[in-house]
Amino acid sequence: MVNKERIGAVVASSREPIVVLDSERRIVAASEPAARALGGAEPGRRLGEEQAAAHSDLLVLFLESPPEFPAYQELRQGFTAAVSHELRTPLARLLVLLESATLPGSDVAELAEQARQEVEQARELIDDVLFLGELETGREVVSLGRTQAKPIVEEIVASFAERANHAEISLQVRADGRVELPLRPRMLRVVLENLLANTIRYAGPGSTCTVELTNPAGGPLLTVSDDGKGVDAADLPRLFERFYRGDQARTSRGTGLGLAIVKHVVTSAGGEVEASSDPGRGLEIRARFPLS
Repeated sequence: MVNKERIGAVVASSREPIVVLDSERRIVAASEPAARALGGAEPGRRLGEEQAAAHSDLLVLFLESPPEFPAYQELRQGFTAAVSHELRTPLARLLVLLESATLPGSDVAELAEQARQEVEQARELIDDVLFLGELETGREVVSLGRTQAKPIVEEIVASFAERANHAEISLQVRADGRVELPLRPRMLRVVLENLLANTIRYAGPGSTCTVELTNPAGGPLLTVSDDGKGVDAADLPRLFERFYRGDQARTSRGTGLGLAIVKHVVTSAGGEVEASSDPGRGLEIRARFPLS
């Protein structure tokens, strides 16, 4: 087992700006020069990539914990199995469609369109899996500076207007122009696009989706809510799990990764995301970010 006390004593005695982080980028130990440079280095505090990058002389070391390795292996194997299962479904449907196209009297054009949709479904799943992998391996810098959010929010909502009309869902925006979020513009787009896609897919015809951008005392808040079907109480705690779908979502063409990606982006930026719902009374998802 890794002796964190010993590591802390060794690092504390160093005259160099050294900080040791765990796999979640939480501080395990730091030398006095590092603590001064960072304005404090309390154990357990999360040190983001952009914060570390702001100090060019800071030496960042990562602590690998051997006891956690079997759990990581189990998680990775489970994720691989889930991806394989999710890919198998559209591929099996695609095979049936192609075989049906060879039968006498078949509507080849219609079957070809259905086959195209299955290929698109598989492509979306692969793209989401790769993107989530980039986020988790740190290749994608989520938080870098602060972004004025209102123009991007309005742009994204406008881009979803046609999809929302097709689903018979109304879109509304209530955005405070002073709000800044600790996200790169691309990451803000990822969060909001996935939240809107989730609403359009599941809220149901006649629903209204409201996107709110506010700045309460606790920190900037991005809220996407609707007055549609809502989510069953049993499904709500698992809403942000990879590939999890409630009963009403199982027939959809979603990849099952959208909300997992939202959670990963928000938490990587130091925020938190939560959902609340009552069946038949809509769903509300709130992404709260830290104060600047």
